[in-house]
Parts: sequence; C-alpha cells; structure tokens
Amino acid sequence: MSTQAIESLSEDTVRRIAEERDEPEWLLETRLNALSALETAELPDVIQTPGRRWTDLEALDFESLVDPLNQSDTTERSVGDDEVVVLPFTEAFDEYGDVIEANFGSVLDPEHNYLTALSVALFTTGTFVYVPEGVDVEDVTVRAEMNSRSLFSQTLVVAEESSSVTILESIEPGDGEVDADRYFSNLVEIAAGENASVQFGSLQNLDDETYTYSLKRADVGVYGTVDWIESNFGSKLTRSDVESELNGDGAESQIVGTFFGTEDQHFDINARVWHQAEHTTADLVTRGVLDDVARSVYEGVQDVGNDAWNTSSYQRENTLMLSDDAEADASPKLIINNHDTEASHSATVGQVDAEDLFYLESRSIDSHTARNMLVEGFFVPVLEEIAVDEFRDDVEELVFERLQ
Repeated sequence: MSTQAIESLSEDTVRRIAEERDEPEWLLETRLNALSALETAELPDVIQTPGRRWTDLEALDFESLVDPLNQSDTTERSVGDDEVVVLPFTEAFDEYGDVIEANFGSVLDPEHNYLTALSVALFTTGTFVYVPEGVDVEDVTVRAEMNSRSLFSQTLVVAEESSSVTILESIEPGDGEVDADRYFSNLVEIAAGENASVQFGSLQNLDDETYTYSLKRADVGVYGTVDWIESNFGSKLTRSDVESELNGDGAESQIVGTFFGTEDQHFDINARVWHQAEHTTADLVTRGVLDDVARSVYEGVQDVGNDAWNTSSYQRENTLMLSDDAEADASPKLIINNHDTEASHSATVGQVDAEDLFYLESRSIDSHTARNMLVEGFFVPVLEEIAVDEFRDDVEELVFERLQ
C-alpha cells in the first residue's frame, strides 16, 4: 500500500542536500530518481493473519516525522588497519568515486519500496567501507548518535577478492532533545567478491519515541561469506529486514538476530536468503524476548532457485514471552525449486517454562532472579553464534539492563 505525499519534500530540498555535500552528478540523479519513485512506490509488505495486519506502517505520519534539512548525528569511525578505507561518503568521492558509483545501488535498489526511496533521496550520513583484494581487518567500528527529529543513513561495503572484514555498527540517541516522535532509516549494502568474508554487526538502541526502518542486503560472490548480526533493543516501532543473495557457487551466509521488547515496543523482524547458485549454505537464527505489552512479528524466507544444486538452508526462530499481555507471531517459509536441497525451518512462541521456574525457586532462588536466569539462558544459543566478543558483550549488557 502506498503512503501519503510529504508536502515539505521537493526537488529543491534534495538538490540542496546534494550541493551541501558536494556530491557528484550521478548521485544527485540517483537521489532525484528516488524522489520521483515516491509517487508510486509501495510501503514494505507486512505479515497479515486473518483479520489483522501486524505492523501498521500506513499510520506513520511522515509529514511530521521527516525534517530533511535539519538532520544531525555524531558518528565516530575507527579502524586499526591503514589498508582498509572507512570514510563518510563526503570524504570518499574524490579518491574512490568510481568504486562507489559502480556499487552504490547495485545490491539494494533505491526504488525497492517507499521507505528505501525516501532514504536514498534524503540521506545525509553514512559510511563507505572499501577492503582491497587480500586485505584482512577485524576492527572496523561505526558508532553513531542521533541528534535530530529524523536521520537517514546509508552504508556501502565493498570487499574485493580474498579480503576479510568485521564491521560493528551501532546507533543510539544523542544528547540533543527533540520534543516529538522521531524517525531513523538505515540502509546497508554489501558487495562481497570471490572468496571474500564480511561480518556485519548492527546494534540499535534508540529511545522509545523513535520509529526505525532498516534494510540490509548482501550480494555474495563465489565462495564468499557474509554473516549478519542484527540486534534490536530500542525504538517504539522497529522494522528490520536483513537479506542475503547467494549469487556465487559455494557462497555462504548466516543471519543471527536478537531483540528484547518491553512496555509497548513493536518489532517487525525479517530475515531472507536467496540461493541462486550451487553448493550454497545459509543459517538463520533469531531469538527474542517480550515483556509488558510488547509485540513482535517475524518472517524468515529461504528461497532456493532452480539452479541452486546441493543447497543447505536452515532456519529457527524462538520468542519468549514474560507477560500474559505480550503478543508474538512467526512465519518461517521455505520456497524450494530444486530437489537437491537439504533445508529445515522452525519457530516457537511460548512463556517461561513453569517447571524450570519452580525448580529454581525450590533451590531458594527468588522468583525475579530465577526468571532472569532463565531469560539469560534463553539467549545463550544465539550469543554463542556471535563470533565477535565486543558485540556479544554489548548484547549481553543490554539484556542485563532490560532484566533489571
């Protein structure tokens, strides 16, 4: 379903953003094409069950949420290896303009839906990561604070043949006070070349007045690997899409997701993988916890193409509810067009096990502590999948804070 026009948004606004950032002509044209696409673009699909649309994106008032000329953020980028390029786009065009032009929008179509088009037309912050052939780097970090009513971010990662990189990205509220609902959009595209390996961890912990949309997509080449870690703890409404296209023989991808909702938070979590080549492997693992009147909906899709011989694809999603008033739905899907496939999917939604709780309480552990121990244990299988110690520690700390 399409959404309402934003009267305050015009071609002049987009041109002003591009001019202030001294962007090349091709990117201005990309922005203007995205702006034009808003007239007909549809909002992202949402899960529907009989009589219910789980996520009401149509209710978002973009006229009041979007303030394109007053975007503000504080972003710190760090890397321990001089051979890898980690720059804001504004500083990268002079030397790496050709690489950016060749890859920007090649993985994630700016006009994919209304929210991607809006983001590409208006983004003012973001990061370009370029890993040359044969370079290995493990400590790229991008830590951002949102200081304005709306903020649109764009990240492009280009990993050349036989390179390797681990990137940790986080977003949280800044010091600037905004007395209104806020909107944050984050688009990430990864182009992983032959035998390249990319780990990309993203941690969202924005305040409960913020609506968040993120779409992260990877194009994985021959024998390439892209592993995602997607953790959502903040914002009032979170729509998170993480996707991998396994386009090269022997390509692999893992998507690990965690979320923890309290009060009236709403999480719309989606993980998708397309097996397009032979001998590809995917593993989708998500665990979430809901308390109070929080809600979540999850969709996982494993799509095996006609030419994807000898595919291995697995998916599991588990949601634990700590409140009788919390709600969750899960929709794992297998789309298999090749019989030479080994695949499985599962999803569970349930309460804390009463017998486990009783067992701990019978050992003189108070009910609150016992419940927290079970929740921490519930996250362990996913935390064990997170190979990056720093990221795993951050997630564990946020889980502990929520339980207090």
